[in-house]
Amino acid sequence: MLRVPIRELGLGPVETDGQLDPGDPVFAGLDFELDGPIEVAGRLQSTAEGDVMWHATISGRARAACRRCLADVPVPLAIVVDALFSSDPDALDDPAVYPMPERATHLDVTDAVREEVALATPTFCLCRDDCAGLCPKCGTDLNVGACQCAVSTRPS
Repeated sequence: MLRVPIRELGLGPVETDGQLDPGDPVFAGLDFELDGPIEVAGRLQSTAEGDVMWHATISGRARAACRRCLADVPVPLAIVVDALFSSDPDALDDPAVYPMPERATHLDVTDAVREEVALATPTFCLCRDDCAGLCPKCGTDLNVGACQCAVSTRPS
């Protein structure tokens, strides 16, 4: 359950275990694809100040394109999250703090899951450290072999 009634937090910590499918609208617009469901296992707990602390692990797999040869690169995700949900506007300057409306009846962690997955997935991936990339003239994958162009340069 990734959406928790606030009143349940008054009774003690609440487990936030769940799964989000790759096609879930929360992941729309990201620059990578998910390769299967995202698993979330966590715990929400109220603090003395009325904020809510969330400790969770997020796991799954993403796919990104190699920045040199454009091959699919699997990206395993194993994220540990320690985040604070707060309605205090001064606390929201901290990137580890997520907004919580003052009169909220539920606390939904799915937006936090999206952000944590996006931050954990590298913008530029390499399929391997010595990837030769594509020929800038003909587009041949130089990892497979040389192309027929007279001058072939290795991108950096």
